[in-house]
Order: sequence, then structure tokens, then C-alpha cells
Amino acid sequence: MKLGRKIWAIPEGYIPAGSHGPEPQMLSHEAACILNAGEQDAQVEITIFFSDRRPAGPYRLTVPARRSLHLHFNDLQDPEPIPPETDYSSVFVSDVPIVLQHTRLDSRQAENALLTTVAYSE
Repeated sequence: MKLGRKIWAIPEGYIPAGSHGPEPQMLSHEAACILNAGEQDAQVEITIFFSDRRPAGPYRLTVPARRSLHLHFNDLQDPEPIPPETDYSSVFVSDVPIVLQHTRLDSRQAENALLTTVAYSE
């Protein structure tokens, strides 16, 4: 199945600092939900863009065939962590078509906020 696109962008990124509630369930985070509905593993490279410095990356990951992966930007470490409370954008490039959705949980206060949208694809 060739569902999706090979290039995706999330122009809005921000990892809230601090959380309210039990971790890991209520940890404030930014996530990319990646679906690989195809028959071949997806090799994905992520580049992070900032407003005030050079891009970070590429971050590399594999999404197995016919699987989904919920990637927390908070967990990205190599080549460097993404700093909290910093605006950023991200570009995903895959060698096979994937589908990408962006989600943020902001639990800095007891009244949680959840944002989700399908990313822009090319």
C-alpha cells in the first residue's frame, strides 16, 4: 500500500517546560505520530529548524512496515536534544510514503491543553 507522502513539515513546534500530573502519562510533550502502511520499512530523517540558530539534525529513525510510531520530540537526543520553551519547525523525509500527524500535550496547569493536526505534505 502506498498511502502517504515522502516529505512532511510541521511548521509549529514548542515543547512546554513543566507538567501537572503523573508522569509519564501527563508529561508535557510534542509528538509526531507516524503511520507506515506500506510493505517496506521507512527510513526517516528529521531536521529541526529554529528562528535564531542553525538547524539540528538529521535525527534518524525507522518505522517498520505496516506499523505506527509515536515519536516524542522530547526524547530526541542524537545529535542533540531539542530545548524546551523554544519555538521550532520540523521537516521529515522518508524513503517510502508515510502519514504524519502532529500532537502537543501542554499540562503545565491542571486544565490540560491538547493540540493535534495532520502535517503539511509535499
